Amino acid sequence: MTDSGPVLVVGGTGMLGSQVVSRLLRGGKQVRALVRPGSDGSRLEELGATIARGDMMDPESLVHAMDGVDAVITSAAGYTHHREGDSPVIDTVGNTNLVDAASRAGVRRFVLTSILTCDQTPDVPHFWHKKLTEDRLEELGVPFVALRPGAFLEQITRFGDPFSEGRLTSFGSPGVPLTYVLASDLAGYLAAAVDASGVEGQRIDIGWDRPVSMQDIADISARMLSRPIQLVVSPISPVNPMAKDLGAMIDWFGTGRYVADTSRQREVFGPPPTAEDAVARLLTSLGHTLD
Repeated sequence: MTDSGPVLVVGGTGMLGSQVVSRLLRGGKQVRALVRPGSDGSRLEELGATIARGDMMDPESLVHAMDGVDAVITSAAGYTHHREGDSPVIDTVGNTNLVDAASRAGVRRFVLTSILTCDQTPDVPHFWHKKLTEDRLEELGVPFVALRPGAFLEQITRFGDPFSEGRLTSFGSPGVPLTYVLASDLAGYLAAAVDASGVEGQRIDIGWDRPVSMQDIADISARMLSRPIQLVVSPISPVNPMAKDLGAMIDWFGTGRYVADTSRQREVFGPPPTAEDAVARLLTSLGHTLD
């Protein structure tokens, strides 16, 4: 690994970003994490990262945060509203500010967490915003690589452990195969992308050995746990502030085209995990004993 300066991680307090910070530090990198004023960065400091206070909506704070950095990794996403202060404007204005600051700073590499098939989905706002960020990086000549992961499998545990309840929820067509990823795997790929060779300007799909449906995930987990896992199809609540965006995304999933071509992933990062391996690791992380 090169050691010409720290890696700035944007989104480091999130589920994915915190794992990126850990992976970089374990690999011997210096890490600087962009943390919004008022947000708690103590866990990242305990890991060994330094904190740069700033905000994607404050361009000058980004220029300051990038002073002397070697590379940038961003996993920031505003549309999810996972944390206080999150807003879809982060995915538009905020990302533009971030790319512009990286251009001014002359970073060696910018690693973007993009989204699978984002260039095919102008009707899915948060997908399309990633495509526009890729375009902005290219337009300004910022050396970048964009990783385009599928859906995070961990999202099914957002409200608890569904496997303990024996019940998985699907918000779309349960029999349509999609590409999924584990955040822990993606974190490793993002960290490795900082120094990967021959990837400049590339968009790399990230997934498993094959697309699987939510019914497949229920069946795989049922075999591993030796007990039934029920699959329930649930509509999106119309009061959900993200309902329109989510609805468009689920409609896209239903086309069967949310599928990764993992050939470049295999060349750069090694063989993708199998669906069975990924599901087993998720179950184990939740404390389940596998048969």
